[in-house]
This record gives sequence, C-alpha cells and structure tokens, in this order.
Amino acid sequence: MSPSALRRQIGQLLIAGFNGQQIPAELRSLAKEFGLGGVILFARNIAEPEQVAELAFDAARLVPDLPVWVSVDQEGGRVARLKSPFTEWPPMATLGRSGDVTLAERFARALAMELKSVGVTLDYAPVLDIHTNPKNPVIGDRALAEKAEEAARLGSAIVRTLQAEGIAACGKHFPGHGDTSTDSHLELPIVEHPPDRLRRVEFLPFKAAIQAGVATIMTAHVLVPSLDEKRPATLSSRVVTDLLRHELQYDGVILSDDLEMKAIATEYAVPAAAVFAIEAGCDGVLICSGDHETQTAALEALVRAVEDEHLRRSRVEDALLRQQRAKERFLASPVSARPLAGRALRAAIGREEHHAIAEEMARFL
Repeated sequence: MSPSALRRQIGQLLIAGFNGQQIPAELRSLAKEFGLGGVILFARNIAEPEQVAELAFDAARLVPDLPVWVSVDQEGGRVARLKSPFTEWPPMATLGRSGDVTLAERFARALAMELKSVGVTLDYAPVLDIHTNPKNPVIGDRALAEKAEEAARLGSAIVRTLQAEGIAACGKHFPGHGDTSTDSHLELPIVEHPPDRLRRVEFLPFKAAIQAGVATIMTAHVLVPSLDEKRPATLSSRVVTDLLRHELQYDGVILSDDLEMKAIATEYAVPAAAVFAIEAGCDGVLICSGDHETQTAALEALVRAVEDEHLRRSRVEDALLRQQRAKERFLASPVSARPLAGRALRAAIGREEHHAIAEEMARFL
C-alpha cells in the first residue's frame, strides 16, 4: 500500500462529529485527504426533517464511490437526537417492563422507517447494558431490563427488526456499563466483577445480539480490573480482541465510544487513544465534538503508527474489510437516490400508528 493510498484509507476508521446544520468545509477537506468512515449527528446538527434528509444525503456522498455511514444515537427516552415532528419514544426500560417482544419489534420497525426516511443508516441502539445498579447515573432507564435474559430477548428482537428494515444496529456498551456508579462522560467507571460473573450476566445480551447478526458493537469506556488492570475496555486487546472477537466469536464491526469522553481523554490524548483503540481490535473510532484539528491529528497518528510499524498494517486492513462488508450489507453504493421531501417525508415520520406504539410503551413508565 503506497503512502498516499494509506492516507486515503485511514479515514475509513473515523466516524466524525461536526458543528452546524450543513457539512463544514473542514470536514469536506478531511474526507478528501483521508477518506471518511462516517458521520454522527447530534441535536446541534438538526433543524427539521427536510434539512436532516439533505444533510444525510450530502454526508453519505462525501467520499466518491465509497458510501459513508450516517449515524445517530436514537434510542428513545433521554437519548434521542430526532425530536418532534419525529416520534418521541419513551425510554427502553418501558419495553423491559412490558416484557412484550412483539411491542419491541413494532417499536423497532417504526423507528427504522423514520430513520430511513431522512437517510440515517446506522443507529447506536439498542443499549445492551443491564440495569443492575439503581445508582447508575448514565445507563438507568436506557437499559431494557434488570435481568440479563430479558435484556437479551428484547435486545436481539430490536437488532433483528432494525436490520431487517435496512438500518444497521449497534449493541452497546461492551463488556457492560450497567453496574457502574459513575458516568464515563465525566470519569472512568470501574467494574469490579470477576470474569465468571461477566460471562454469566453482562455478556448474555451481547451473545444474543451476535446470534441475531448485529452489524456493529460499541465498546464501553470502563475499567474492568479482572480483565485488564491498566487499560479501559475500549483500548484493551484483552477485552476487544480476546473476549469479544475470539471468545464470543463476533465477526462484525467493533466501534469505540467517543474518544473525547473524559473516561478516556483525562488519561489519553485523542490521537494516542485512536491508535490504541484500533490496535486493541476496534474497527472504527468515534470523535464527536466537531474539532476537526483533533480528528485530523488522530488520523495522522494512525498513519504514522502504520508507517512506523507500531500498528500492524494487517490490523488496519482487517478493520477496513469489516467496515466494507457491513457497508455492502446496508449501504447502496454509490448513493444516488434523492432523499424524501415535502409531503412524502412528513408522511413517514410521526405517523399516527407510531404515536400509538409510543403511547403503548408509555403505559409502562
């Protein structure tokens, strides 16, 4: 692989956040120089449905002949970037309380329709963490259930349904963020469980999602001393490669959570964390703030790491191949169909039957 070809491929490992309601010039130039794996949308990028659809169409075509993920956190409850006139879904804990797999499938089908209508192709859902700690400040009602078996049953149903409707799903946050008492956006949580407890409880929903063919799994920024005393899970080859890839035999795309979260960034500069994450076995990294200098520095660090043979070229090629396989499964290439607009778009979102599903879920609040 020539140096210029390497630079053009390294960008595939990045899913980038950005500011504003249009693609900024800095992100266009980054995509031109390095390529780009995907973008992630936040509330700051969203005005109304037609604008989201145009933005997603533009983003998906940032790299010629290579579709770009258009991703979002649309879980329901307090983690939902698309607000009214999109359907506003209750938190996922309502599905756990209902115990109703059919309701979970109806929810996922409706969610997929609304995401597809505005060109979103990857949803960071479902949360597969188990709500075993009532003092958990970051997971809480985002989790489907307090019991592993129930989270597994409902989570795998959501994965299957989203993906049958053409939306790539993401199980998060491996190896489990449910039993923590701190927020990884602010500091590094510690999970004190021994490996046999993790295998018996925390891993169950991830195993079920893997059996359901989940396209992507996101790592947790947590320290699990029984698995790796030094490195947070996202940066740990013991967690990402030995456990998730080999022991659980997950063959899809492994993504890091946002490397700018303080659980990682307090200890590791973002460029170094990007290298460690890919080296550990992640196939893509999220850098979400919209600081394009940091994103570029991370890509430069990955290029240097390969050139210096600190990061094996075969590891990068493996990551690129996994991304390519997932994109062939879920993304049209090249992206050509114009987005929905006007009446057709408004007919796909916030539909009466979608509100009825949300109301049915809300009965279990």
